[in-house]
Amino acid sequence: MTDNITKETFNRAVLVGLNAFSLDREENADEESMEELAALLETAGGQTAGVVTQSKDSPDPRTFIGEGKVTEVKELVDATGADLVIFDNPLSPSQQRNLAEALKVGVLDRSALILDIFAQRARTREGRLQVELAQYKYLLPRLLGMWKHLERQEGAIGTRGPGETQLESDRRVLRRKISKLEGELKDVRRVRATQRERRLKNEVPVVAIVGYTNAGKSTLLNHLTGAEIPANNRLFDTLDTTTRPLEISDTCTVLLSDTVGFIRKLPHHLVEAFKATLEELEYADLLLHVIDASSPQWQEQAQVVDQLIHELGAEQTPRIEVFNKCDLWTGDIRPHGEGQVSISAKTGEGLPDLLAAIGKVLDNAARRVTIHLPYDKGGLLDKLYQDAKVERVEYGETIDVLAVCTPKVIGQLGPLVEGWKPHKEFWEE
Repeated sequence: MTDNITKETFNRAVLVGLNAFSLDREENADEESMEELAALLETAGGQTAGVVTQSKDSPDPRTFIGEGKVTEVKELVDATGADLVIFDNPLSPSQQRNLAEALKVGVLDRSALILDIFAQRARTREGRLQVELAQYKYLLPRLLGMWKHLERQEGAIGTRGPGETQLESDRRVLRRKISKLEGELKDVRRVRATQRERRLKNEVPVVAIVGYTNAGKSTLLNHLTGAEIPANNRLFDTLDTTTRPLEISDTCTVLLSDTVGFIRKLPHHLVEAFKATLEELEYADLLLHVIDASSPQWQEQAQVVDQLIHELGAEQTPRIEVFNKCDLWTGDIRPHGEGQVSISAKTGEGLPDLLAAIGKVLDNAARRVTIHLPYDKGGLLDKLYQDAKVERVEYGETIDVLAVCTPKVIGQLGPLVEGWKPHKEFWEE
């Protein structure tokens, strides 16, 4: 019985948010962000024991929310048996230490909670490296709190010196680990760069799916490609990038790549760490910005994604806004217009329109043609493998090649292409 009680209360947390006039809009807590914080806690495996909000002109330098509010939070912690207090706002290391000492329970901010979720969700070696790097960078300025027991003995013989020595030793260890992880992630970038060069050489367009967390990106990838990625209704359900080929039409195949979901107040260290993955956005030929049309906050969520796309240097990349969950849309008129498509990744509604929109952006006027190569021009076959999509090769009187070629390649081959006509566009018949 005791074990059950302990298990029930172990992950119970009081959520705290501050709305201060002096803070930037993205740093403030509001009703929506507090609801999102509760959803993050549930994703991490915890339960909300209570919610406390505070409005002030500016944050208290020492306790962030002020002594009176700290007392209120402490009373709620004691009454509910919570063992954690989680702030929706970012806390400084000193504020985090002061609050933990006053509340006598663990104190986290939103960044730490998101890092914990990412640590649970990362599956690939690359994902784990990225999360570990972000955690170490978050921990480095907070090391001092781990030596609080030595601060209480300040001036005592044999305590102050060793305390400082141990602190500096730990800092050096962390800095070495951070440097090592950054080096390993550079290797990841080099591998990705090589893969990217190969894709560019083969002229395979890359379409990257981006969007707010839980907008339905994985469900869309699954429906279009049969990727079978777990797609549950919770935040950050999938972290690691998945790429699958997708045939848009008989003459157009792309690589469809899922990316980690975005969220407001995404920890800076995490954005930095995941740039090894998210830099794919900058090199993508097309972005599919998936928007949860059923969410009352879809406009704010879309703005968060737009801002992060800008920070990652991909704002110039062509983009299609994909309004997902249109089967749950409650407005009078569904979003529509140039560069917008309404779909339901769950039911499949609107997916043909999405494929058509992708094809319209990436269409290079390629056509499937038959090419008859004389044997003395057999070397051109290697060029076709590089510059076209070769589907079949047969050896008879000539080397007969069935391939999907762009107008440029068709023009270079000229009369070797079956049905080619001089002085006339081949695809206009």
